[in-house]
Amino acid sequence: MKLAQLLALPATLISAVLAIPEYSEHLHLRPLPNGYLYAGFNFTASTSLSAYESQHFRYFPRSLGQILKHSGTRELHLRFALGRWDDESWGSRPRDGKREGGTGVEIWAWLDSGGGKPAVEERWSSLVNSLSGLFCASLNFIDGTKTTRPVLSFEPEGMHRGGGGGMELLHGTLPHEVVCTENLTPFLKLLPCKGKAGISSLLDGHKVFDANWQTMSIDVRPVCHVGEECRLEIQQTVDIVLDIERSMRPRNDPIPRPRPVEELECDESKSYHASDTCYPRRKEGEMAWSLSKIFGTPVRGSCHVADGDESHDISLEVSRDRAVEVLQGGSNETLVSHGQSQHVRAIRLSDTAKHTDISLPQQIIQEAPHQEQPPLYASRQITGFGQERGGMHTVLHNPHTYPQRIVYLESLPWFLRPYMHTLKVLSHPTTSHNQPATPVKPDKMFYTPALDRERGTHLELLLTIPAQSTVELTYDFDKAILRYTEYPPDANRGFDVAPAIIRVLPPNSNSTAGNEKTQDSYLRTTSLLLPLPTPDFSMPYNVIILTSTVIALGFGSIFNLLVRRFVLAEEVPRSAVAVRVAWVVGKVRGVVGGLKGRMRVGGEGGGGGGTVVGFGGAADVRGGMNGGSGGAEGRKER
Repeated sequence: MKLAQLLALPATLISAVLAIPEYSEHLHLRPLPNGYLYAGFNFTASTSLSAYESQHFRYFPRSLGQILKHSGTRELHLRFALGRWDDESWGSRPRDGKREGGTGVEIWAWLDSGGGKPAVEERWSSLVNSLSGLFCASLNFIDGTKTTRPVLSFEPEGMHRGGGGGMELLHGTLPHEVVCTENLTPFLKLLPCKGKAGISSLLDGHKVFDANWQTMSIDVRPVCHVGEECRLEIQQTVDIVLDIERSMRPRNDPIPRPRPVEELECDESKSYHASDTCYPRRKEGEMAWSLSKIFGTPVRGSCHVADGDESHDISLEVSRDRAVEVLQGGSNETLVSHGQSQHVRAIRLSDTAKHTDISLPQQIIQEAPHQEQPPLYASRQITGFGQERGGMHTVLHNPHTYPQRIVYLESLPWFLRPYMHTLKVLSHPTTSHNQPATPVKPDKMFYTPALDRERGTHLELLLTIPAQSTVELTYDFDKAILRYTEYPPDANRGFDVAPAIIRVLPPNSNSTAGNEKTQDSYLRTTSLLLPLPTPDFSMPYNVIILTSTVIALGFGSIFNLLVRRFVLAEEVPRSAVAVRVAWVVGKVRGVVGGLKGRMRVGGEGGGGGGTVVGFGGAADVRGGMNGGSGGAEGRKER
């Protein structure tokens, strides 16, 4: 029996090894026009649902798993974003915008709907408060005024039991939240290597938050494959766009200073070029850069913690003529194209090398980099003037030759009161400016009006944007007057309005015209600043000080007249303490006077002896002797 158990032990170990949760990480690098570099970090970990139910974790972060279990969260999506993605220069958004968030903090989750609306709101409050402490963010300020329930904008990414029944979607935003290193540190602590090894060692707060555009995302969803047990998967992504020249600036000299004259590259072909005038010459070709210069350090080691993971850790998307060198473990090698793609170079980190660096020299490339055109261009502005009314103006431009179906979502604060009867959606063809604008009728519309200090406005539209046309969406609104306690310390800066979320639905197979895009994509507009009627907070202070002074003077004078008793000085009885003090002072004066009198008498006796000394002859001697004895007698008497 014991032999059979020993023989079965290797099989048990093998099955246990094969059943461990998987973990993988990947870094994608892609140079962008005008000297920018896109870096996309992706970390994926998973655990079986049975292990999750029993709260047994290995690569899945325990701290986050316990929060999801306690709050009844089926699927979670959390975003930290900063900056703006330049569609016109950089092309389409990475990952189709699905891992991108609006400015600040954005969160949406599917929660268990059991117990009705009060129970769901309690779970939502528990979720945002717990995540607030975990990520050092102000998620606890997401209350009913900042929470909406979208209908068409989001769909579950995971495979849920019962087809997603028994769940409710809630969405919240904090556009005023400032993303900083305090949010990146707990983000890295969720990883198995904690940012100490692997590609996560490149994530330094000084570099990440110096980027022109940056977004961090955490997505938790259930994943099921045929013939396998369902798993709970977490994807952590960090997407940043860095200015290559600014990122390679040394840390000991971070402040830009004028370069010496001999280091300037001037365009001498200009007519106004002179010894004291320099027009910068445009740099030709691709800039030289390396991972160690941009991120301040090379990749330290590797993070191959899961068995069976043979995927590449780093992929570089450059032209096939671009020279790429890899320095790994002291050996220098040239990185060639990988697989069928001629523009992607892949590398797997060595488990024995302590450092890995990728270097690209300056090179002139004849082939222009390919930039995929975004599905849609969007911009939003606040119009109008004054402190009472305003308007919203959104421009959506479709550059493609086929129509686009989109879902437009706006979550407005309660103090911005839109008038839906002024909503207008007009379409202008971009090919012909002479044609008049035609109204566009929304296919569907979901609108939830705001309640003061209880609920914000929820506006959701399903629109069809014609091919090669521009759609303008406008409406008017009023600005509410807040209580003086509801204004922030920087009230004159304005109030942040969350970005609009646009979901571009995949086009139909009949109208794609060769378009191969079959999945939906997302894009978000920039956040807005809404100026509200702001009182002069110095006036209450002045009024309080003036009234307090007048009341103090007037009340004090009247109170003294009413309460104080006016009598003659002779009628005021002397207190016992005053009598005792006067007696003590009199005794002291008597003692001092007696001492002075005795001193005066002794002084007179000594003077008589001196008078006798004034005569001459023998009598003078006797008189002096008598005077001396008299003085001695006087001193003895004293």
